[in-house]
Amino acid sequence: MGIYEDWGLEPIINVSGAVTRLGGAPMPDAVLDAFRAAAREAVPLDTLQGVASRFLAETTGAEAGIVTSGAAGALTLGAAAILTGWNLGRMEQLPHADDFPNEFVIPREQRNGYDHAVRAAGARFVEVGMHEIVAGAGVRRTEAWEIAAAFGPRTAGVLYVYDINGRPPLAEVVKVAHERGVPVLVDAAGELPPRSNLRSIIDAGADLVCFSGGKAIRGPQSTGILCGRRDLVGAALVQMLDMDDHFELWTPPPQLVDKAKLPGLPRHGIGRALKVSKEEIIALLTALKLYVAGAYERELPAMRQWLEQVAVGLKGAKCACRVLVPAGGEHMPLLEIEVAPALGRSAWDVCRRLRHGKPPVHVGHMWLADGKLTINPLHLNDDRTAALLRRLREELS
Repeated sequence: MGIYEDWGLEPIINVSGAVTRLGGAPMPDAVLDAFRAAAREAVPLDTLQGVASRFLAETTGAEAGIVTSGAAGALTLGAAAILTGWNLGRMEQLPHADDFPNEFVIPREQRNGYDHAVRAAGARFVEVGMHEIVAGAGVRRTEAWEIAAAFGPRTAGVLYVYDINGRPPLAEVVKVAHERGVPVLVDAAGELPPRSNLRSIIDAGADLVCFSGGKAIRGPQSTGILCGRRDLVGAALVQMLDMDDHFELWTPPPQLVDKAKLPGLPRHGIGRALKVSKEEIIALLTALKLYVAGAYERELPAMRQWLEQVAVGLKGAKCACRVLVPAGGEHMPLLEIEVAPALGRSAWDVCRRLRHGKPPVHVGHMWLADGKLTINPLHLNDDRTAALLRRLREELS
């Protein structure tokens, strides 16, 4: 019996990956040990975030960084920092920002459900451009001049959702934005690996970048990273900290907060509900150190073997299997299972039955409409691989 069985819940076999709805990535023992060790002592959280900032700056090449409550928390805090700067009156008003510039220009094709985190801070979106390729109406996508043309007296920033094939390219967006003194907030939550993105997005000129801490980095699922300009990261920090202190006694980390610029302490900010614990901060930093050192790449051969074991075990079942091994040596292999028409059930049916069997199995479901299941090996081990193969054979034979 495990901890979840103690509470009447049967654990699943997660072969969907580091998805939030299934609890994110498994934390390595070193990260769990760091979490437990951090729980035994008390430290001021603002001082700890100052320590985190030094490591995050060293790792990303940014001026500063803080640990946040997931990438969504980083987006809300980053947007709040851009909206307020060090203006305590504006901090007090958020998310009501109609009295000062609160518009974020965003390429229309980059709108997504996660951008609610930016709107939650009080931002209003101004959408520009078209994705005529997707619309079947032409060959053009959003262009940098369209972003520049949308700037006006209400403009506070630009939101850019990063993708290596994103358009317009980030560097072009930064150029037109910085010509008008407009900061660029980049959502790069799921853009690790490659490891190089930790630095390349900052190098492209982004003012703030948000990463998930609970996916490829394998920190606590509830953590994220906000890194970038020191003044903006500092403004984000003071809007998430517990501010129940006396200004005369408060000693914030000087590399993040210039106390001399503040007339007093802000009240609890819009980010107060987005707090992170000392244990989460230490665990995230420990996980990031492992990730940067390439520690997780040593697991890739075993992951590939587990997938090949499943593929071999499904010979004779009503499906076709293919192990996909990405180039570059950082991304995990995947197993693609195409459900054969002869099975008499669709991939949707198989996916549903897997979820409701014993044990429950959650496979990748992005390509169900094409008749395909995907198997991500992040959570696999020898025992789970054997159980997974048994369940797949039950549903595909």
